[in-house]
Amino acid sequence: MPETVCITSLSSTRVKRANGLRQRAKRDRSGLMLIEGFREIKRALTNNHELRELFFCHELFQGSNESELLDTAKQRGAQLCACTTPVFTKLSYRDRPDGLLAIAPKVSHDLSSISLTRDSMILVAEAIEKPGNLGTMLRSADATGVQAVIVCDGCTDINNPNVVRASLGTLFSLPVIDANTGDTCSWLKANDVTIIAASPDAERVYTDCDATGKTAFVVGAEQYGLSTAWNHQADCSVRIPMMGQSDSLNVASAATLLLYEALRQRGS
Repeated sequence: MPETVCITSLSSTRVKRANGLRQRAKRDRSGLMLIEGFREIKRALTNNHELRELFFCHELFQGSNESELLDTAKQRGAQLCACTTPVFTKLSYRDRPDGLLAIAPKVSHDLSSISLTRDSMILVAEAIEKPGNLGTMLRSADATGVQAVIVCDGCTDINNPNVVRASLGTLFSLPVIDANTGDTCSWLKANDVTIIAASPDAERVYTDCDATGKTAFVVGAEQYGLSTAWNHQADCSVRIPMMGQSDSLNVASAATLLLYEALRQRGS
């Protein structure tokens, strides 16, 4: 295993390369991503996601389990890089860093990697703009046993560091797939998955659609909703009742309600 590298210079090549991965263009070119935080890195390791480099700063650790995490990462081939506080502060994209940041291969799955069962749940998110919303949806998907999350025509890169952060590392706990709407519709139809689209204009309330079989819930951006393609392809369109003056829920909140309704119907 490689020896631990010590980084004391703010102009280190390793530091510059890591900071560059905040930009989508550089993530796309390199095929790499950033993972910051103890929980996020631990979930990556738990789900056997490879780590290439792991930067750490003892002075910023907030718990007592960091050494064990470092040992696990090193045993799995990650290069450990010990940093001074100023160096790690430059590396970190958080207000309160906890002294751990990793470089890893990007998350990359395709539709063929999804293994369906007779009661699989899929979450489809179309044109989601905010990393925080996408990350929150991943947490809800993980909590409800969703088989996969498909991000269609995404405005947000699924490997954005803020998606990793908002998901608390659940990005690594299930397949998250970047695909276009046409391919996703075709795949769902070919696999006999019932498509339930969320629309504020739907006549049926979300509790009225059967979600006990193979089901894909489709949610869209708050401002524009779902595209015409999804509204045409849906087997059922549903709305979430709203009694106040607002005409839309946060998309992550709406997705969470739909997924937990499916659990309720399934007796879970």
